[in-house]
Formats: sequence, C-alpha cells, structure tokens
Amino acid sequence: MIARLRDKFGKRQPNQATVGNFNDRQQKEAAFDSRVRGIRTVPIDRIVGSVGRYQDLDDRFRLKLHVPSERLQRIKAAMREGRPLPPVRLYQIKDEYYVMDGNHRIAAAKEFGHDEILADIIEFIPSPTTLQNLVFRDRADFFDRTQLKGDIQLTEVGQYAHLLKQIEDHRAYLQRERSECTSFEAAAQDWYKTIFRPLCTIIRRGRLLESLPGRSVADLYAYISVHQWETGRRRRYGSGIDELISDNMEVFRKKMMETKDCDYPEMRRGITAFILMNVQAKKEFKVVDKIYELEEVREVHSVHGDVDILIKIYLSRDLLSSDAEIISQFVHEKIRQLPGVIGTKTLIPGYSKIKKDRKVDERPRE
Repeated sequence: MIARLRDKFGKRQPNQATVGNFNDRQQKEAAFDSRVRGIRTVPIDRIVGSVGRYQDLDDRFRLKLHVPSERLQRIKAAMREGRPLPPVRLYQIKDEYYVMDGNHRIAAAKEFGHDEILADIIEFIPSPTTLQNLVFRDRADFFDRTQLKGDIQLTEVGQYAHLLKQIEDHRAYLQRERSECTSFEAAAQDWYKTIFRPLCTIIRRGRLLESLPGRSVADLYAYISVHQWETGRRRRYGSGIDELISDNMEVFRKKMMETKDCDYPEMRRGITAFILMNVQAKKEFKVVDKIYELEEVREVHSVHGDVDILIKIYLSRDLLSSDAEIISQFVHEKIRQLPGVIGTKTLIPGYSKIKKDRKVDERPRE
C-alpha cells in the first residue's frame, strides 16, 4: 500500500523509464520520405515514443516531475463523461508510433486501460536497406495506391503485388457487372469488405495460424488466395474450410455476400453436455428459473440424490476449437456466477442413442 501511495503522490525518480525518441529511430531507419495516412484507430500499445518531449515523459506518457496538470485533469474528465476529443497526431515508422501532439490524451487513455485511440497519422518510410524495410516500402506503396484504412501486414517482399492484381481483376469484374466505370480506390474498398475480410475471418476462426508462428493473417490470406485464384493449385485446409473457399474469387465473394453477418455455419459444430449442480438450500427453484432462461439450455431438472440440479446444454464451437474450452467458458461465465451455486460437474457424452421426441408431462411427480 505504501509503495502504491508513493507511486501515486510521491515525487518520481529521475531515472524512470522514458518513452522512445522519434529522431533516433528516424535516423536509424533513414526514414525521411513521408506519406499522409489520415485519421485511423491505433492500438495504444504501439505508441512507443514522442517526437519532442521524450525526455520529459515516463513510459506511461506522464510527466516525470510530479507536477499537477490541469489539462490532463480536463482530458480525464472528458473521457469519463464520454465527450469527444480531437484525434492525437502521430508519426509512424514501421509498426511503431510517436506522439507529435496529444501526450496528455495518451497518458489518460493508458490510465483508463483503453486499447485504441483515434489518431491523425503521418508515416515515415524506411530506406530500402533490408528485406524488412523493402516490405514496409511495398506496404506504403500499396496503401498509397488503394487508399485503404485497414491494417494489412504482409511479411514477405512481393506479396502486395498479388493483392494489387486481385483488386485490378475485381475492378474489371465490377465494371462488367455494373456497366459503369469503377475507380481503383472504389474497387479496393469493395475487395477489402467482400473478399479480404471474409477470408481473413475464416482463417481466424479456423485457427490456421496456430501452426505458423511469426506469420500474419494477411500472409495466409495471400498464400491461400494466390493458390486458389491465380495458380489454380488448390490446397486442403480442413473439413468445413475447404467448402467455403471457392476456386474463383468472384464466386467466393458472392457466397460471402449471401452469408448474413459473416456467420459461417459450415465452420461450426454442436456440442451436447450435461451439468450436475449443487446449490444452496432454499435457492434451488430460483436457480432453476435462471438456468431455464439461458438460450443454450435444452433441459433443466431438479433431482434427488447427491446433486440438486441436472441440466442439458447444447453449444456450438468453431471448427477447430476445443469442446472442453467452450464448455468451460459457458459453465464459468453463465452457471457458476449465479447466486446460490456451490459446485458443478460436467459430463460429455462419448456415445449416444437418442429416441424421437415425445411429449413430456411437465407436472411434478408425487
């Protein structure tokens, strides 16, 4: 407690960690060519330094000398009340951001545990001295051409060219379909929304990246789409996923547009489980009523014996998710949190034979 109070009210030590120095990073990367990226949402944890005040700030963007700041207090009050604040101004080098204007807003966002912040960004492009820098320059050229705001991070040189070709092919398709001229930027927006994002969603839900450490979702998108739609060398990615990824990019787009809210039922499987519960005396019927309201619950019974309540649940999971993980999450979040629940035990059927439904008398047995 004393340490916490000292940290909150005491004078900070001069050797505290500092934020990064933009000028040092700019010199190291020889990043002097700049591009305006406009207003985007930026993850807070990628904001690592300051353009001019790095020596004055600690690693949470607070002034090292504990001097009360009326401006910081006003910003924190505005955030608490949900009032809009102008975007911070950031300089970007590769995947890191440095604050040009908005240190107090960053400090307040960190204090409140925010994950993202709205920012007006200027990107500085590193010189082509390494393969990694070449990739970043390819990415900069890609966003210059497409004007997309989404985060598409490839890790290999030359892959952005495949995406540009897809957008150009999609542009030609849209012009034939609509019988009107379509700009490259408009085609890029449509490609991102109806082709790139749906396939990335399939990749994430299928957990295809788990066996490819160091690769991004965009990397796997490029690999799959090039093999499926350019070279014609189809690969197999697992039951349920193969059925979703068509041989033709526009056929895939049509299929995704007909799938509401990006809900891919072919990639989900059902799980049936039984949960045995012990509850506090006199709370049994209240717990039964609460459980009965849950959408996942199919049956709920008050029983006599070593347990008090028996319920049958039906859950759905992503194609490659774990049954145990999904069931555990449901039990922890929706069952054990109910007032009066003492303990639970879960049973997962291994082999089942089920008769057709019959009408069941719901009257309590004498």
